[in-house]
Amino acid sequence: MSVRASGVCYADIGTAAARNPATGFPIVPGHEVAGVIAELGEQVEGWSVGDRVAVGWFGGGCGRCDRCRAGDVVHCPERQVPGLSYPGGWAESITVPADALARIPAGLDFFEAAPFGCAGVTAFNAVREAGTPAGGRVAVFGLGGLGHLAVQFAAELGYEVVAVARGDSREQPARDLGAHHYIDSAGQAPGAALAQLGGADLIVYTASSTGPVDELLTGLRVHGRITLVGVDAGSLTVPAARLVMNGHVITGQLTGSPRDTEAAMRFAVTTGVRPMIERMPLEQAGLAVSRLRSAAPRFRVVLDTTDGRPS
Repeated sequence: MSVRASGVCYADIGTAAARNPATGFPIVPGHEVAGVIAELGEQVEGWSVGDRVAVGWFGGGCGRCDRCRAGDVVHCPERQVPGLSYPGGWAESITVPADALARIPAGLDFFEAAPFGCAGVTAFNAVREAGTPAGGRVAVFGLGGLGHLAVQFAAELGYEVVAVARGDSREQPARDLGAHHYIDSAGQAPGAALAQLGGADLIVYTASSTGPVDELLTGLRVHGRITLVGVDAGSLTVPAARLVMNGHVITGQLTGSPRDTEAAMRFAVTTGVRPMIERMPLEQAGLAVSRLRSAAPRFRVVLDTTDGRPS
């Protein structure tokens, strides 16, 4: 696959600092990849050289286990991840299993398509698979690379959207993305503020720290659900009585399959949902990681791997 664009994800911070244990050489990160098929393996069917494709966090599965046979490929125990299982997309080319490919629809360019392989499909699935009733209220905690997409998806799916982020400087961007309400978590307890609005049916939690989750649960309606898509090494401490009395659900969302990625991209073409990106040359990958570490990008960095070649 000839790479045209490759996203920079928060998980890449750790990958960029890692080394291959067998060779000692640095690992090539990159699991949000968009480009063109340059060559096919002998037994690959259904694809052609020149097809526009994307590869995301799911980089291939075994195809044999119960999870794969059920269509839940992202939970395959032998799943592969670009940048971890094999060299990733921060390069001019990448070799991937055919079952990892997603078709890029007309209407999305490579730089818009790349983030859909991880951030886009994760945010899309977190919102659409929650079972929130029509016209319900969806809160998005965190307005970064994942959160700004979740706000758009929730708004376009017809929900009343509450964006929760730190500082008043993010209120206008949140409203521009489709949020109907904004809560500054630096100035007030977000769970209490959500409760004052009447509570949320769904909270999509995109922050990297799990610390605020306990208080945030006070803003869930009865039978409400919080879906974690941003995590750290921490643990949750939640009063069991609160879960039982209110019928709350705490769950997680782990990316999506290539078919899910295609669905997210088609939905984006139809509705106008787009990642807001900073485009940087591949040679500045180190700077991109530094900017991401300091939470500087608004909202996603995508590396241009073409080096002036026609895209």
